[in-house]
Amino acid sequence: MFSGSLVALITPFGQDGSVDGKAFAEFVEWQIAEGTEGLIPVGTTGESPTLSHDEHKQVVETCVKVARGRVPVIAGTGSNSTAEAIDLTRHAKQAGADAALVVTPYYNKPTQEGLFLHYAAIASAVDIPIVIYNIPGRSVVDMSVETMARLAGAHRNIVGVKDATANLARPLHTTIACGDAFCQLSGEDHTALAFRAAGGHGCISVTANIAPRLCRQMQDAWAAGRIADAQAIQLRLTPIHEAMFCETSPGPVKHAASLLGRSSAACRLPMAPVTAATAERVRAAMRGAGLLT
Repeated sequence: MFSGSLVALITPFGQDGSVDGKAFAEFVEWQIAEGTEGLIPVGTTGESPTLSHDEHKQVVETCVKVARGRVPVIAGTGSNSTAEAIDLTRHAKQAGADAALVVTPYYNKPTQEGLFLHYAAIASAVDIPIVIYNIPGRSVVDMSVETMARLAGAHRNIVGVKDATANLARPLHTTIACGDAFCQLSGEDHTALAFRAAGGHGCISVTANIAPRLCRQMQDAWAAGRIADAQAIQLRLTPIHEAMFCETSPGPVKHAASLLGRSSAACRLPMAPVTAATAERVRAAMRGAGLLT
């Protein structure tokens, strides 16, 4: 089971807009050194919608190569085209990823039956653990607990969910419907601890891009029963969580990473550079959390 502090990785770009493979490899190595327990390349935070298929696959391959089995790699392989999602998931398996993170199809607005058939097709085509990525705010559709339970019961390799609904009743109902072995990871940094209290197993974090050690320490404190310590870290990180989403992600987190010298701030269009006000808010939050002097 995947658990603890996992990171939804940014994808660094060079000044010419190309993927900066060297910076990405160094960033992955830094994440592991700082204690991150799982790596998620080419998800939403990795700007997967603007990567070509070749770039997408290269980023996954680089992540797997650098990780060298030290921590699991859960490759983003979702698409609003089932055939495309199958292709990306097949590549993730061939590249050596430990699992695939498959987002609910966006724009199409499938029914619950459409969602079931989409994931069933991927699970039948590729023998790799699949984590459902349920993020209604981005995808418009919300997979129901009933559909998730139906999928988990029908396919042994559908093993969990990244839940970005921020609905803290959801993990309770998911545990009842899908069982304790179904891996539940928060996809919303603010709810990281509350999600654990409701039966979750960890968090796939945006904030961990810039505060990996603190995110790991918070998860470790919770697991060890040091609740007050975990809560103190969460309070320290809360202004960071707010700043990371004061504009559309990943603009703010890439700016934050640039302040640490870990990536350029560049995003690909249609993502615009962050405003001066956002840049100052990000810097202030990082100073408050002790990430910058």
